[in-house]
Amino acid sequence: MKDNIKQFERFEKQIILKKIGFIGQKKINSAKILVIGLGGLGCPLITYLANSGVGKIGIVDFDKVEITNLNRQTLFNTCDLGKFKSDCAKKAIGKINKKVNVVSYKEKLTKKNIKRIFKNFKIICDGTDNFETRYLINDYCVKNKKILITSAISKFDGHLMKFNFNKKSPCYRCFMPEKPLLENNCQAEGIFSPVAGIMGSLQASEVLKTIISARDDLNGNLVVFNALKTEFRKSIISINPHCINKC
Repeated sequence: MKDNIKQFERFEKQIILKKIGFIGQKKINSAKILVIGLGGLGCPLITYLANSGVGKIGIVDFDKVEITNLNRQTLFNTCDLGKFKSDCAKKAIGKINKKVNVVSYKEKLTKKNIKRIFKNFKIICDGTDNFETRYLINDYCVKNKKILITSAISKFDGHLMKFNFNKKSPCYRCFMPEKPLLENNCQAEGIFSPVAGIMGSLQASEVLKTIISARDDLNGNLVVFNALKTEFRKSIISINPHCINKC
């Protein structure tokens, strides 16, 4: 009984929202979310998922914490330097909400292990920084009818997309059919750290809206944010009739 009261008190400000309520909070508590990449996007994303009460969070990352990560990867500090990000993140989530079941995959995502890692999750969050992995994640989600929420950041800009492959939907390849010649990521072009927090938080928002089946979700749309202009743009992603995934 005491545990139930504490749970209510913790999530009271969410539960009193008419679009969430007790039923919505139960859905959040039962949700299973997989996050690929514990970088500038993944850190705020899993922070808000854990704080919101998501019951199970899978994290995929094989990198170690470096000093250049610390300006934007908010789960880590100088004491974590040289340690695996997945270990540090799991420990940090435990401090945020010990009831969250964190499943850590300390390995690089490949064609060989993607089925094993993805099979127990319906909502997949892509926070990776290279096109090869993004295409791998997208193609698997299309084939297996997963919900994919993907974001990317570079310089002063970020973008966010959602694809629900349980419905008629475009995919990431419809948006970008071929890999560009240059990788646009933090390593190559730098990053304004608040952009990571903003886009990771928006990704978390879209995840929670998906869990509670909110009507006004981002499915099949692209949101672009420019920090210098403090400007958002939203546009529809069209299905490409020549997409290799035959969306």
